Amino acid sequence: MGSAKALAKEILMSRKAVNRLYENKAQLNSISMHLGESVAIARTVGHLSKSTEVMKLVNNLMKAPEVAVTMQEFSKEMTKAGIIEEMVNDTIDTALDSDDIEEETEEKVDKVLSEIAGETAAQLPEAVRKERSRVPAQRASTSQQEQAIAEGVDDEEELEELRARLDKVRS
Repeated sequence: MGSAKALAKEILMSRKAVNRLYENKAQLNSISMHLGESVAIARTVGHLSKSTEVMKLVNNLMKAPEVAVTMQEFSKEMTKAGIIEEMVNDTIDTALDSDDIEEETEEKVDKVLSEIAGETAAQLPEAVRKERSRVPAQRASTSQQEQAIAEGVDDEEELEELRARLDKVRS
C-alpha cells in the first residue's frame, strides 16, 4: 500500500510537471510572438523612415507651387483647345449646313418658279383667247408650250421663252 501511495504521488507530480511544461511552452511561444512583432515593428519603422526620406527628396525635387502653376496653365490650354475645337466644329457644321441650305433654297425657288410658270401657263389661254383674232398661230405655239410644261419637256428654246415670260411677269 505504501508503494502504491508513493507511485500515485509520483504520477501526480509528473502530471503537474507536464502541465508546467505546457505552460512554459505557451509562455515561450508568446514571447516568440512578441519578439516577432517587435522585429516587424522595427522593420516597419525602418521602412517608414526610408519612405519619409524619399518623400523629402521628392518634395525637394518637385516644387508644389510650380507644379500647381503648370497644372493651371495646362488647364487653361486644354480649355482653349476645347473652345477652338468647338469653334472649328461649329464652322465646319455651318459650312456644310450652308450647302444644304443653299440646295434647299434652290429647290424651293425652282418649285415657286414652276408654280408661277404653271399659273402663267394657265393664264395664257385666257390671254390667247382675247388675242385670238390677232394671232391664231401664237395660240398653237402657246398650247405646245403648255403641253411641254405639263409633260416636263426639256427643250432649250422653250425654257428660254418661259424664262423671258417669267422675267416679264416679275417686272
